[in-house]
Amino acid sequence: MARSEPDEVSAPGEMRVFWFLLLTMVVVVTAVTLAVVGGGGSAVLQDVPPERFTDPLPTSRPVGRADIEALRLPMAARGYRMADVDEALSRLGAELAERDARIAELESTLAGAQAAAVTSGTDLFKQPGDRPVASADRGEGPDRAEEDGR
Repeated sequence: MARSEPDEVSAPGEMRVFWFLLLTMVVVVTAVTLAVVGGGGSAVLQDVPPERFTDPLPTSRPVGRADIEALRLPMAARGYRMADVDEALSRLGAELAERDARIAELESTLAGAQAAAVTSGTDLFKQPGDRPVASADRGEGPDRAEEDGR
């Protein structure tokens, strides 16, 4: 058996369409490549400066919850930049240490005032203008004992 030849031979018009499409694709790919790379005197795609961390945390007042919630660190290729995260965390750590020191100072002042009030017998929580509470007003003392005895 002899090998059979295809019945149809491609027409010359089909070959022209093929070469036209191939040439068109080459021109389009070349144009896109030159546009991306910047094949002219001026670069089409400008180099973008890397995002840098601008500290949005306030310097004139203590850091609050809203400041922390609004804090957004710039992204890097593989997550966040370590230097930016370290800077924000060290700032927050300094704020917390300052608050802890202030709380400890206030607690020691309060403890000293309470100890002085206990030894002197003064009411620590007395408001200005309040009259002192006498023992008869509190239900103590000899007058109250006489009333209970009747």
